[in-house]
Amino acid sequence: MNLSARLEESSKSHAMKPAYYFMGQSSTYGELNGAVNKFASGLEKLGLGKGDHIALVLGNSPHFIIALYGAMRAGATVIPINPIYTPDEIGYIMKNGDVKAVVTLDIMLPLVEKMHHHLPEVHHFIYCETGDEKAKGLQPEQLSAYSKLKSFSQVVSSGDTTYKGPDLQEDETAVILYTSGTTGKPKGAMLSHKNLYSNARDTGEYLKMNEDDKVVTTLPMFHVFCLTVVLNAPLMTGATLLITPKFSPQDIFKLAKEFQPTVFAGVPTMYNFLYQYEEGNPEDFSSLRLCISGGASLPVALLKNFEKKFNVMISEGYGLSEASPVTCFNPLDRPRKAGSIGTSIVNVENKVVDELGGEVPVGEVGELIVKGPNVMKGYYKMPEETAAAIRDGWLYTGDLANMDEEGYFTIVDRKKDMILVGGYNVYPREVEEVLYSHPEVVEVAVIGVPDPEMGEAVKCFVVKKGGSLTEQELTAYCSEHLAKYKLPSSIEFLEELPKNTTGKILRRALKQQVLQS
Repeated sequence: MNLSARLEESSKSHAMKPAYYFMGQSSTYGELNGAVNKFASGLEKLGLGKGDHIALVLGNSPHFIIALYGAMRAGATVIPINPIYTPDEIGYIMKNGDVKAVVTLDIMLPLVEKMHHHLPEVHHFIYCETGDEKAKGLQPEQLSAYSKLKSFSQVVSSGDTTYKGPDLQEDETAVILYTSGTTGKPKGAMLSHKNLYSNARDTGEYLKMNEDDKVVTTLPMFHVFCLTVVLNAPLMTGATLLITPKFSPQDIFKLAKEFQPTVFAGVPTMYNFLYQYEEGNPEDFSSLRLCISGGASLPVALLKNFEKKFNVMISEGYGLSEASPVTCFNPLDRPRKAGSIGTSIVNVENKVVDELGGEVPVGEVGELIVKGPNVMKGYYKMPEETAAAIRDGWLYTGDLANMDEEGYFTIVDRKKDMILVGGYNVYPREVEEVLYSHPEVVEVAVIGVPDPEMGEAVKCFVVKKGGSLTEQELTAYCSEHLAKYKLPSSIEFLEELPKNTTGKILRRALKQQVLQS
């Protein structure tokens, strides 16, 4: 079984049920599957098929879903790309990923015109008509890339609803996800049909997703968190997606009031924005049975404040692109442990090991490693990096964690983010948790900076509310909760913290800022 075949099954058992709502539009499962068939058939008529790499440079929309499932049904490998990446970033992924066709937005045509000469291996640019004001006046036939251009509607209309694609083997590559690349160029994690199908199935089962669920789909679809938890898993179970083109607290509350969603998934900054949104009515979230958090550690103070205000439980989990991504979630049938990432989901094994790969005792900190049908095949065209990441079948995550006696894991921090102060380990998350507990603090990021005496020192970046909170007051507050060597050497107040498109706070950007100053 694979995701494409599973959608085909859902289209038969839930033919007339809404698969998604999007900006006043909706589609049944039957209609969605028909569009997927036609897009896959249209690709085949363009000479694209099994083994070809197709990039999706798209935001959240039905186009993304149809292109994703259509390409997979045709046997192609999908490479999702963040549409706000720079031309250099997009160009690198397309070249490294051996892309033959691109599906993008009509507003991106000027970028296509600029780049297509440098991408001779890309034979087709398929653009989606958005109706966006920025796209008005663009005449594709006047572009030098015109011979490579096709509209999305042209490709779909040329296809056949009865299309039957090639047989797909479970170990064939379905998607290549390029990791953000904290050092050097991004790496392409190759995820097989088995990887993606098993993780969507097991995550949906763990979170008890069902056909009655209505899932808010506001996380970016090109990101693996959304791809598995908020797109593939719900579609496997016959749930309905409530798609928003981007995240905004105002839009989420409006959507909730109109559609009464049952599941919301977001990253910690989204929960912070929703909690801080003064016009947010807790009654609008009364239909939610579950909130899901991932992408970064959710501060315990924020978790408790959000749950108290909106009377809904947040289940925090953990994953990474190389694991399709989910490995852990806080269970729904047992007590949730605030601050933990929960227990291993079904069919996935997690353990904490030392530098030699030996399992550490309960409660001790080590590196989290993962094993299961969700672990990637490897990095595309990078055998050495693959060998370093996957050893004896175990994926080494690079995250530091511990496990308690009940099998609940807690992420302490990224291995590379640990701060060494005078020989003592300081984990940024521990300091951040203390700062988040202060009532005047909105957001926090903690990094290590060079120190001539101690090796490294703790530096904090804080976004505060409109009050008169000072560095001295906040340092004094920290001294009540932290050992002396963990105390901030300096606290800098900012209007906002740098974030990526999923809302994850970028510590590395702050480190670069410090090094350049």
